[in-house]
Amino acid sequence: MPSNQSPLGALPARFRRERILIVGCGDVGLRAARVLTGANAESRAKRPRVLALTSSPGRHAALRGSGIVPLSGNLDDVASLRRLAGIATRVLHLAPPPSDGEKQWWRDPRTQALLNVLKLRVVPAALVYGSTSGVYGDCGGARVAESRPANPRTPRALRRADAEHRVRLAGRTTMRTNVLRIPGIYAPDREGGTPHARLQRGTPVLRREDDVFTNHIHADDLARACVLALWRGKPQRVLNVNDDTDMRMGDYFDFVAGLYGMPKPPRVPRSQAEKELSLAMLSFMGESRRMDNTRLKRELRLALHYPTVREGLVPLRSPPA
Repeated sequence: MPSNQSPLGALPARFRRERILIVGCGDVGLRAARVLTGANAESRAKRPRVLALTSSPGRHAALRGSGIVPLSGNLDDVASLRRLAGIATRVLHLAPPPSDGEKQWWRDPRTQALLNVLKLRVVPAALVYGSTSGVYGDCGGARVAESRPANPRTPRALRRADAEHRVRLAGRTTMRTNVLRIPGIYAPDREGGTPHARLQRGTPVLRREDDVFTNHIHADDLARACVLALWRGKPQRVLNVNDDTDMRMGDYFDFVAGLYGMPKPPRVPRSQAEKELSLAMLSFMGESRRMDNTRLKRELRLALHYPTVREGLVPLRSPPA
């Protein structure tokens, strides 16, 4: 690529420092930033400069304290995004779509707004989008590879599928795009990252004959996958980002209850669950699949630090404070 078309511009080599923009810099985004800037990264001169879009001025100090340059902007305010044009060499997009209240509830205008502004000047070399495994819909417990057609059934999954489509269309330009399909994220040090509160409430799970397979990824392994995809992802590639856990939902909660020394949740038939549980919770109990992570390991060459939830949660011997 000619230097005047490169995301780094026509600069002397010593100034060609990667600039990584994180959009949606919550828990996973902060973990990804630590991977990018941490002690195990390249020498200080070669470490990328990490920037993060935030709509909350109150987060600026905390982001700076994490070695991140905060940029004020809001994905729901297109005019506020113009400063992002040409600012990054690579983009990690982890922001969720709007909620159900939107008029076109099946679309993700936030992703489109971001893509529009990134095309205004020299486009980034790569954009990685964090989607959800929910775009597969219910697979009846089958093993699911990325070649399986998407079949979103919920409003949330439909919006994510719309965002995926927009991202992949953008990848037809000089910008390489990757879609990461992410299942349940857990980590003992993540807010809501374990089912302790749910176990405490005694929320029931499905009896075994009605139960569904679920998929998991530790937040730290997810952050590492996001960073690797920025450099190693193949063009226009979709990747499942899950660990090797092969477990039904009820068995997962039983396992965590054992770690906490808490009673196992009651098991109920689906007909009873439909009367007692919220629609949001039932939506997770209505889809069963076992995601295949071959591409994750083969193409990104990610060695999972936490191959299953047993390794990721075993350090727990008491409920979180």
